[in-house]
Amino acid sequence: MNAPTTGGRVGLAQGSVPLAVRMRPTSLQEVAGQQHLLGRGSPLVQLATGTRDNPGGVSVILWGPPGTGKTTLAQAIARQSGREFVELSAVTAGVKDVREVMEKALTHRDLYGSTTVLFLDEIHRFSKAQQDALLPGVENGWVILIAATTENPSFSVISPLLSRSLLLTLKPLTDSDLGMLVDRAVEDPRGLGGGVVLGDEARAAIVRLASGDARRALTALEAAAASATAAQDDDDDTVPVVDADTVAAAVDRALLRYDRQGDEHYDVISAFIKSVRGSDVDAALHYLARMIEAGEDSRFIARRIIISAAEDIGMADPQALPIAVAAAQAVQLIGMPEGRIPLAEAVVYLATAPKSNAAYNGINAAMADVKAGRMGVVPNHLRDAHYAGAKRLGHGKGYVYSHDAEHGVAEQQYLPDALVGTEYYTPTTNGHEREVGPRLDRLRKITRGA
Repeated sequence: MNAPTTGGRVGLAQGSVPLAVRMRPTSLQEVAGQQHLLGRGSPLVQLATGTRDNPGGVSVILWGPPGTGKTTLAQAIARQSGREFVELSAVTAGVKDVREVMEKALTHRDLYGSTTVLFLDEIHRFSKAQQDALLPGVENGWVILIAATTENPSFSVISPLLSRSLLLTLKPLTDSDLGMLVDRAVEDPRGLGGGVVLGDEARAAIVRLASGDARRALTALEAAAASATAAQDDDDDTVPVVDADTVAAAVDRALLRYDRQGDEHYDVISAFIKSVRGSDVDAALHYLARMIEAGEDSRFIARRIIISAAEDIGMADPQALPIAVAAAQAVQLIGMPEGRIPLAEAVVYLATAPKSNAAYNGINAAMADVKAGRMGVVPNHLRDAHYAGAKRLGHGKGYVYSHDAEHGVAEQQYLPDALVGTEYYTPTTNGHEREVGPRLDRLRKITRGA
């Protein structure tokens, strides 16, 4: 293709400042995504628009995955508000640094009547003692704290600080948000300044690889732009073109053919579930890896694992479901990429576990009867007898309290008359159900008086 010419490759050589840093918004209006936190009158907007006479806003804790804009929001608020702004990182700061900030903030308040905004990145890395040092300043209004964390604040932030702050949850950026950021970075003088042409496939690949992380998207774009520029002959004055192959080479990752809304999405998840059901652990891990690398929503993967545990393993191994649920909760707590580890553990467990869909078949059969009208009335002795007039109607009469019977199992009818003798659950001889089967036979004989 013939690319347009330009007088110079603007934006591709702006020193050592990363593209993601150069492209940070200067106001909340430029922020991509997180619109649920930026509505009129919201806490963050109040922080950004406060004045000396009306500081506005309260301390906030920003919780979200990497690259969702926690630092960006804090710095945009600082630039827009024009107030005293101090930034600390919990990785390098200690109690001494926090106390110095508090002392200066108190001085500014007393001498100039101004409020200091303190941005503390990665607050989860602070110990309890370090977080305690923040309390006097936050409680007395010497500082307005904006704290950022990628870990659940319920576990990583002390309760007194949580109670004095608003917890705001950031969401991963959508593909639309990321696309807008990439387009802006290509054209903006702060970014690449039109110094490259970004192909549609390359743009889609960058968005897909970013998986909701703005920093990752801009880093990939910067690497691909530099690669395209370096590969072009010095005497070629056309604008370098970034295509899908350039992106793949620059980020050293294969560009998976995977559309989260298309056929590949359904094909891969189908193959994944069928591999778990078929007890092929290697294939299951392969398809799990494909979904993760393609940027599939980890919550979607976790949900499918939970369904598989209940549908395909069921009572053959009752621990499968708790393990699947635990993996989903772990992903929610720690995020990606570390979330791949509990997901993999759950997949390995499910794929190697004994299989049974007996419970799944049982509920389907019971629901089919209900939908077909095979229900009947609830037997009188099982009906609620706790309201006035119930005993007069015979409700509860003749009911045998199971705990009073031998072995805690009483002979009495539970199903409606129309369904007496119906068996929905037929356990297999796999895993734990090998023990359930004989026990179920004994239980049915007792309850039916056989």
